[in-house]
Amino acid sequence: MGMIQEFKDFAVKGNVIDLAVGVIIGGAFGKIVDSIVGDLIMPVVGAVVGKLDFSSMFVVLGTIPAGTASTLSDLKKAGVPVFAYGSFITVAVNFAILAFIIFLMVKQINRLKKEAPVAAPAPTVTAEDILLLREIRDSLKK
Repeated sequence: MGMIQEFKDFAVKGNVIDLAVGVIIGGAFGKIVDSIVGDLIMPVVGAVVGKLDFSSMFVVLGTIPAGTASTLSDLKKAGVPVFAYGSFITVAVNFAILAFIIFLMVKQINRLKKEAPVAAPAPTVTAEDILLLREIRDSLKK
């Protein structure tokens, strides 16, 4: 019974629940960001700069069997060793764009957060203030 109780205590702790919620929301947020990159940003970048798909760039490291097309997917299906540096470049460019978009989103979210009000500095009491307060006190006693 002790181990079951320990597991229950662990599982219902706030940190574990927060982590689970974070993972679920992170997965959904990842899909949203993938859609932003793939459906909104990349078409605009592709229209301005040209198609940023380097996936057709590769070096064949083995012999190509007869009757196999020389496309990357066909070579991989045939089991031919291929150095597919173009796919890596495409993923790296997509990552850079994705990281920049997330940076901009976090920056805007931080801007929308309310800033904590700055506490006013504590007033300083001078010797003249003390004398004036004593005079007021003494005059009130009369």
